[in-house]
Amino acid sequence: MSKDSHTSKQWLWLLISGMILIVIATFIMHTHGWMKGAILGVGGLIVVFASSEMMIHAVDGFAQRKNMNSFVAGTMAGLSSNIPELVMLAFVLIASPTVGFIVTVLTLHVGAAAFGLYCGTLPRDVQGDAHMPKPLVSLSTDLYAAAAGVFFSLGMIMVLMKLFSAADVETPSLSVTDLYIFGVILLLVQVVAVIRLVKRFSGEKQSVTERNHDLMPVMTIVAFSVAGLVASVIGGHSVGEFAGILVEKLNEAGYSEMFGAVILSVFASSGAFVMIGTAHFQKKYNIAMANASGAITQVPFLVLPIAMIMLAVFTQTGIIPIFSGTDGVIPINLHTSSVILLGFPSMLVLWKAVQDDGKVNWLETTSMVAIFLLVIYLLVVHG
Repeated sequence: MSKDSHTSKQWLWLLISGMILIVIATFIMHTHGWMKGAILGVGGLIVVFASSEMMIHAVDGFAQRKNMNSFVAGTMAGLSSNIPELVMLAFVLIASPTVGFIVTVLTLHVGAAAFGLYCGTLPRDVQGDAHMPKPLVSLSTDLYAAAAGVFFSLGMIMVLMKLFSAADVETPSLSVTDLYIFGVILLLVQVVAVIRLVKRFSGEKQSVTERNHDLMPVMTIVAFSVAGLVASVIGGHSVGEFAGILVEKLNEAGYSEMFGAVILSVFASSGAFVMIGTAHFQKKYNIAMANASGAITQVPFLVLPIAMIMLAVFTQTGIIPIFSGTDGVIPINLHTSSVILLGFPSMLVLWKAVQDDGKVNWLETTSMVAIFLLVIYLLVVHG
């Protein structure tokens, strides 16, 4: 059996094994404890891994047929990898709106740390520099800078609202209207970024070494895409069930919200992580890098705004209770303000590391990982 044949069937075995675990936990186990949660979490992650394999097959086949730049194609696949994260976040937002909001923002810090670590695995030249894809240098760095501005502005506004709130307001909050407006504006940035990426870089052809003369049939590409999306929803739902159990058990054990949020943010980023790892081991570095970068840029301009809109909708429909006043949703406190404000230095360091010369050296790699891990530590211990 050839390597390609073996690889092409890997997603099927992963999908079958993951679905078996989910079925066992859902229909056979009736206790609502750690064991059921663990089986749901593992089964969901395996299904998410299978969905990522399918999406990579679809993206690779589409890119080969269109002779498209693989970074652009990988970015499109990266957008779909957010589906399991959004499904999971919906469950967390319903269970605990504040924890869900914190988890959403924390995925930025987790993704940033993963980007720095992944840069350490990339092929390097004789000077020890890892060269970044041109679309990342030209466009993604603009999104890093924009995200830094968003987190600094929003974080400072939240701090000021807390400091100068009216005397009769015990805890100021972000309202339904605030969340709708923030969400729509941030989504607009993502829409413009995708349009610019496709128009500017999709015409840059792949090198000869990236091409494959055995083109994948169109129906096969469609089948992989649809199956990957469906599997990601099933896997995300399962991981979301696990997240709900985890939040409940951590609260019962007396752990802080921030501690549980950090753990949940790692699981929320699982779709992007498996996409990065799968593409890297297949030596499709541009697709892997597109997802590593997308795990950062898509949080402030896709995942966070959708989460904000979901919070607003859930509040208006009565799924989650109003926090304060007539339409308060997210409290402005130390946890929510710090997690937003500390997104600024992370994005600033990342922008500087990549934008200056289009390369990442070992010092920049180490600096990125250090600052991101320091931020996560500060949030957990002192946040």
